[in-house]
Amino acid sequence: MNIHPTAIVDATTRIPPSCKIGPYCVVGADVEMGENCELVSHVVLDGPTRLGGNNKIYPFAVVGMDPQDVTYAGECTRLEVGDNNLIRESVTITRGTVKGGGVTRIGSHVLIMAYTHIGHDCLICDHVMLVNAATLAGHVTVEEWAVVGALCPVHQFVRIGAHSYIGGGTTITQDVLPYSMTSAERDTHAYMLNKVGLQRRGFSPERIAKLHHAYKILLASKLNTSQALEKLRAEGNLGDDVEMLVRFIESSQRGVIK
Repeated sequence: MNIHPTAIVDATTRIPPSCKIGPYCVVGADVEMGENCELVSHVVLDGPTRLGGNNKIYPFAVVGMDPQDVTYAGECTRLEVGDNNLIRESVTITRGTVKGGGVTRIGSHVLIMAYTHIGHDCLICDHVMLVNAATLAGHVTVEEWAVVGALCPVHQFVRIGAHSYIGGGTTITQDVLPYSMTSAERDTHAYMLNKVGLQRRGFSPERIAKLHHAYKILLASKLNTSQALEKLRAEGNLGDDVEMLVRFIESSQRGVIK
């Protein structure tokens, strides 16, 4: 395996020969790396942490350290990372806490840009993009294909729905609707359907039309949320996408941004 002589690697670490560990990296105990992973330089990787294959971590990232939780007392918690992720410069990702399930999870094909923070017990699903300095507090869930813009602080226990887009500098304190565009420029409102993003991901015109209709009822009618959901249910033939949107709202614990 290709390990730079200035790197410090714990003897318990499991590293396939296909991996590369660059200058001045520090890899702690109970770390397992998948095939073809690369730590570019000056990376701190601690455990228990499991990396899948083809992950690349850039300089000064700190991954798998203790959670930033005042109740953490040294319990054995972990970080699990999928495949084909890019973790850019100065990113911080902490392990889980016992009270939060004990694990922080990152999916696959995730782009985590510079200075992003992912707190304890977060769940980041596949194909997510976290733009520079996005800051996720503990217990945050980010669903598939969501984009969290630069400099966005996200409150604990918030869910960010699939295929949503959050504009830069937006403070998120409630759940973000799937398929929505949300921005602080609109007083932190979900102001429209993320139509361009859906088109790029291969959504058919029929699927987009159904979602557009649902969003008109949710955001542009004079109905409150409960009334809007009742109207959508009464219309029937929602389709899988609108059904997921309705279930997301019905299961929200913090309320949704409208």
